[in-house]
Amino acid sequence: MTDVSQPITTSTPIGTLHERWTARVVAYVAILILVNVMVDSVLAAPTYVLPHLARAFDTNQFAWVGASAMLAGAMWSPLLGKSADIYGKRRVLVITLLVAAIGSVVCLSAPVLWVFVVGRLLQGAAVASLFLTVAIIRDICAPKFALGVTGIVTTGSALFGIATPFILEPVIEIFGWQAVFVISGSFAIVAALLVRLVVPESRNRTPGRVDVLGAIVLGIGLAGVLGYISLGQVIGWAGVGSLLVLALGAAALLFWFFALSRRPEPIIDIRGISLALGLGLLVVVMGTGAYQSKLQLISMLVDVSPDEGLGYGLASPLALGLLFGVPSIGIALGGIGAGYIAKRVGPAWCLGVAILTGTLATALMLFGDGPNNLAVAVPASFLLSLTAGNLVTSGFNLASILAPKERQATVSSMIMVMIAVGSVTMNFVGSAILGGTAIVVDGESVNSVVGIFSYIATIGGVFVVAAIPAVFLIRRMRGRVAVMGTETTSMSHL
Repeated sequence: MTDVSQPITTSTPIGTLHERWTARVVAYVAILILVNVMVDSVLAAPTYVLPHLARAFDTNQFAWVGASAMLAGAMWSPLLGKSADIYGKRRVLVITLLVAAIGSVVCLSAPVLWVFVVGRLLQGAAVASLFLTVAIIRDICAPKFALGVTGIVTTGSALFGIATPFILEPVIEIFGWQAVFVISGSFAIVAALLVRLVVPESRNRTPGRVDVLGAIVLGIGLAGVLGYISLGQVIGWAGVGSLLVLALGAAALLFWFFALSRRPEPIIDIRGISLALGLGLLVVVMGTGAYQSKLQLISMLVDVSPDEGLGYGLASPLALGLLFGVPSIGIALGGIGAGYIAKRVGPAWCLGVAILTGTLATALMLFGDGPNNLAVAVPASFLLSLTAGNLVTSGFNLASILAPKERQATVSSMIMVMIAVGSVTMNFVGSAILGGTAIVVDGESVNSVVGIFSYIATIGGVFVVAAIPAVFLIRRMRGRVAVMGTETTSMSHL
């Protein structure tokens, strides 16, 4: 990447970075994991109360509840990443958590639907907290040690997902749907307080300014286009409102690319992206998209009983726990393992392994009759969870190697945007396949077995295509681990 940075005014001397586990590092990591538990609560917890929300706001259009926070996260990420590099990562993380807490308060007290939507958009700021925790780790830990710690911080929160359904169900039953947002808001406030009191502020700063107009225009563009792709099936592809949202998003992206991105200090310097980083972003966007799309498919399979005779279906007393509880362990193992393996072979190889395990998992589902066989679906789901943990950790680790310390948050925000783009796009592709192959049974439209297996085959194809940039990335990054311990202030050497 071409070096477009201004001179660095302050930086952390290499001797002050943590190179091993100490009580202080454990405290930092525990707090940052708590931050990411809050992120998980923002993204997933509201899906447990969809029927309650439908009754509260007298609507059945709640397919966007989960997508809205991810879309908002994509919108917030470039602005928060650039701000963190200029004003300090801890400061921006605390502000982000407080904004998410305000969003939770708005959601739980919303009298009408549009106010609830505003709350979800504010909560979406929490999604950016994930890459900010990674950037903080890079500031306080030596480069090789940071690779392993990143795996723990990014995926350790997944272990809490095992108990989440069992905890939330009785809480919701007693206190109502508002309890979900009370929990999210409480997590955000506690995490903000702990980050402010315990986590050190970064001394790696980039002098400059935040292009607020560019951030707003880019955010509107991302939200508009991704919102149309994600929600078009619900709100109507050809509706006037839908097409206006798409047109606004596309116009904003074009204006940002041809005008605002050419400014001296753009919110994201896409023209300065190195070949290695570009290849890594391609692997992340396709790999995470394929994984998230498979989650959508598994949710559908769990809702269908094999007794319905559709040729697929995994509903059983054990299915929900096995297909969603066990993979939480896999995500943590995949992320932590990828972090420590990267210390020896580099994150590029780990990304390649992630694509391989994702391909194997898809092949197992496809050729082992996974949609109709729980004994096959569970190990396939576990392999996919290893893939997910590996992809997220290795994507952030790759960014940490390729970015100078004064650009850590900005480059890490690109990974977060790619995760959102991949998730939304592949979920749309999967829904389109199922919609185009649906059949009518007893007067009701249902997914066909042809559609289910076509969906799986498409996901497998995406993993295979992702292997191409992964191979080129591995070749491009060969030998980089050996020099990883040196500090860089430029990406021009890449």
